[in-house]
Parts: sequence; structure tokens; C-alpha cells
Amino acid sequence: MTKINKISDKKELSSEQREELLRILKDRFEKNMNRHKGLEWAEVQAKLEANAEKLWSLNEMEITDGEPDVVCHDKKTDEYIFYDCSAESPKSRRSVCYDREALESRKEHKPENNAIDMAATMGIEILTEEQYRELQKFGNFDTKTSSWVKTPVNIRKLGEAIFCDRRYDTVFVYHNGSESYYAARGFRGSLRV
Repeated sequence: MTKINKISDKKELSSEQREELLRILKDRFEKNMNRHKGLEWAEVQAKLEANAEKLWSLNEMEITDGEPDVVCHDKKTDEYIFYDCSAESPKSRRSVCYDREALESRKEHKPENNAIDMAATMGIEILTEEQYRELQKFGNFDTKTSSWVKTPVNIRKLGEAIFCDRRYDTVFVYHNGSESYYAARGFRGSLRV
């Protein structure tokens, strides 16, 4: 797979980048129909083509190895919901602590970034524990890695953050110091279009 674009501040894709991304998303959509039974690609594509900034965010998910795909359609809001569906936590989003406060609290050996700021820059939301568990219904994700998930305020106030993975055919939720970071831990995002 070709990399479409590197992360940039410009929130618009060229027509060539847009076409390439739509081709990748369509191929992934068709290969993984179990994730979106009853949905039609033509309707998803029409929504994407009408939302250039959301398409840019999907591109950011793609170029950071998230392999975004549609996981459902919210009938109330008429939005398609995309999750990062890479088998393992997205490679280009690993070795990050949880948020800016955690990053600034480190005295030495600081990671380059944090999950919350990266997600915001990309225009996506970090998965919640509930969304992470929904994702796991479509396959076995994070069997060798783990992913930060949105941490409840009461836990974050204590200096901790939560992350999830899948081991022994079970989804586990753990806590760790929010300033910690590991080569095998990243984060997964969601986007509503």
C-alpha cells in the first residue's frame, strides 16, 4: 500500500490523494463486509465526497497505519462511523503517553507526543472502552499490542489512564501511569462522517 500524504496542517487533499484514499477505503469496505452488514459503499462515498475535512481526517488515520473502516451507521444523525481497524495498534501512533499533562509531567525520556493531542490534530476521537469492545466483535485486534482508550475524568485525576488489549480471546482493561509509554502501545480513533 502506498502512503498517500504525510501529516500536514493543510486539511485538504489533492484530487489525486482523494481518489487514492477513496479507492483504498472502498477496497477495505468490500473485503470486510462483516463490519458493516447492510450498508452500501455508494452511500458512504457520497457522504465522504461531501465532507472534505472528514476525508482529510480519514487520510490521517490511514497514513498513521490505522486502516480505517466503517463499523456502523448512526440512523439518528445519519452519520457513518469509522474506527481504526488495523490488526495491531497503529504503528505510527505508538510510544506515546496519554495526554499533554502526562507528557509535561515527565522529567526525562519524554515521548515525542501524546495520544489525546495526536487524535485532536488528526480530527478524530480516541476510542472509548465501550467502542473498543465493539471493535473486538469484528475480529481479534491488539493481540500483540495495546491501545490507550478515553479515560474517565475520575481516573485521570488520580494520574492514571486506561488502555485495552486482547489476550486469551478476552478483552482486558488495565490502568497505567498516564505518563508511561511503550513501543507496543498506541491508540485507536473514531470518526463520524
